[in-house]
Amino acid sequence: MNFKGVTKYLKFTNHQRSGIFLLFTIIVILQAVYFFADFTIPEKSFPEKEQWMSLQSEIDAMKFTKSNEKPKVYAFNPNFITDYKGYKLGMNIQEIDRLLAFRKENKYVSSAKEFQEITKISDSLLNVISPLFKFPDWVNNKSNFKTDRKEFVKKEFAKKEKIVILDINQASQEDLVKVYGIGEALSQRILKQKEILGCFVSMEQMNDVWGLSPEVIYELNAHFKVVIPISFKKIAINEASLKELAQFSYFRYPLAKQIVTYRSMNGNIDNIEDLSKIKGFPVDKAKIISLYLEF
Repeated sequence: MNFKGVTKYLKFTNHQRSGIFLLFTIIVILQAVYFFADFTIPEKSFPEKEQWMSLQSEIDAMKFTKSNEKPKVYAFNPNFITDYKGYKLGMNIQEIDRLLAFRKENKYVSSAKEFQEITKISDSLLNVISPLFKFPDWVNNKSNFKTDRKEFVKKEFAKKEKIVILDINQASQEDLVKVYGIGEALSQRILKQKEILGCFVSMEQMNDVWGLSPEVIYELNAHFKVVIPISFKKIAINEASLKELAQFSYFRYPLAKQIVTYRSMNGNIDNIEDLSKIKGFPVDKAKIISLYLEF
C-alpha cells in the first residue's frame, strides 16, 4: 500500500502545528465546560403566584368534596307534587295526571297507601319516595283526636271561621302575614312585586314571586283575589316610547327595542297575537301581559 501520497498532506509548518494545537485545546476546554458547568437558570419566586396556586388548590379540593356530596333531599307534602317534581321522583305522566285530577276535586291524600291507590304507582317506587312524604300535623296526630265523631264534628264546626277574601292589590303587610307560611320577608317581597308592576292582574303572578312554595300559593288563592283598580293605567303599546316599554317588568330593554322596530316596519300592533310574533316575547306570559296593555 502506497502511503507516500498521503504523508505529504500530514506535513505542517510550525505555525500550522501551533494553530492545530490551539484549536484542539479550545475544543477540549469547551467540552469540559459543557459537561461540568451548570447552565440552568434559577427560577424566580413570585409570592403572588404562590398565593394563587395555594388558593387554586383549596378551590379544587372544595370542588372535589362538593362533587362527592350527595344532594340534600327534603320532605314534602305529596298533595302538591307538580309535573316536574313528579318526573324527578320517577313518576310517569299517567300517574301524575291521576294525582292532579284527584286534587282538582279538592281532595287530599293522607297516607302513602292512599297515594298509591290514587296514582297507581308501583310498590318499588312507593318504597323509595314514601319516606320523603310529609303530611300535615292533623294527619300524623289522628290518635290525639277523640273518636266520638259527633263531638268532633261539633267542635270542628264551632271553631271554623268563614274566610274573608281580600283584594290582593289592597292587602297590607299585616294582611299577608296572617296567611300560613308567609312571614315578614315574603310579605315585603309580594308588596315590592306589586309596586314594580303597578298592580297585580292575576293571582297566577304569585308564581313569579321568589320563595313562595305551592302550599303558600294555594293559601294565598284561598284568602285573596285580584281586583284591578279603576285608576290603573294600561300601557299604550302603539304609542309608548322605548323608555316606557323598557320600564315594564315583563319587557326589559332588548324586547322593548324589538317592539319599537316592529312598529316602525309593520305599523300598529293590533293584539297580543301580533306581539307574540316578536323575537324574545315571553309567550308563556302572554295572557297576563295582555292585561297590562292597550292596543
